[in-house]
Amino acid sequence: VQLQASGGGLVQPGGSLRLSCAASGRILTINAMGWYRQAPGKQRELVAVIGSGGSTNYADFVKGRFTISRDYAKNTVYLQMNSLKPEDTAVYYCNADLRRSLADGRQDYWGKGTQVTVSS
Repeated sequence: VQLQASGGGLVQPGGSLRLSCAASGRILTINAMGWYRQAPGKQRELVAVIGSGGSTNYADFVKGRFTISRDYAKNTVYLQMNSLKPEDTAVYYCNADLRRSLADGRQDYWGKGTQVTVSS
């Protein structure tokens, strides 16, 4: 199983970016998919998560600015980031809680991360 994230880059404060993450490989079912971020010198933290039924959960610091969505047919999760701030600068990682087969239990998989830099 691979998670391939894309969409990061350099953006000015107040700007927008859209991250995408596609899961591929041997996948039976995907439960939750989400985005985490890690800034230099800080621990990785949850940004947003979306469940198999579409329920969402956001960190307080992104509520009203970021929107997580999911294409179930494509095993892809998106993160629309608006009104970006310099403190949003971090490496953003996608995560999937999935099951590869009936013989496997649920496991967490991580993408390699994509850099988001918010600076003027």
